[in-house]
Amino acid sequence: MDVLGLVRIRVRRGINLAVRDTVSSDPYCVITCATQKVKTKVVRGTCNPVWNEELTIYIKDLDVPIVLCVFDKDTFTVDDSMGRAEIDIKPLIECLRMGLEGLPDGTKVDRVQPSKENSLADESCIIWNKGGKMTQDMLLRLDDVECGQIEIQIEWIQLPGNKGL
Repeated sequence: MDVLGLVRIRVRRGINLAVRDTVSSDPYCVITCATQKVKTKVVRGTCNPVWNEELTIYIKDLDVPIVLCVFDKDTFTVDDSMGRAEIDIKPLIECLRMGLEGLPDGTKVDRVQPSKENSLADESCIIWNKGGKMTQDMLLRLDDVECGQIEIQIEWIQLPGNKGL
């Protein structure tokens, strides 16, 4: 399999998500990349859900977008859209390619600013962690909806024995 590696996505919480039922929503997240699709559990009756779930996808091509969509779970009708955002892993990959080793735990390697080219709602820091792991915390602005943000963290996982980055 020509997999470059894995991306672990920690879907932490939603903030001020759109109301799709009478007074709140029953939100869940779906993350897609090429033919892969993973999703969180449904959190009932809130526009500020806490998921704290780890979802993992494999990456074959760095140019294929990773899309996070939020939906409101409905019982008798099609689930309502509550917005979407793209997860840009390229800044994290660039930092990993620097070959940094031995940095103190918690070192900020880079800062990514919100722009028209990304879905960031706020500055995002790429941080060096114990064991040579690099993570990036993101607050994603949901598009195609009146309001809402999703807080996530991404981490690249190198697979043993593959070509990698």
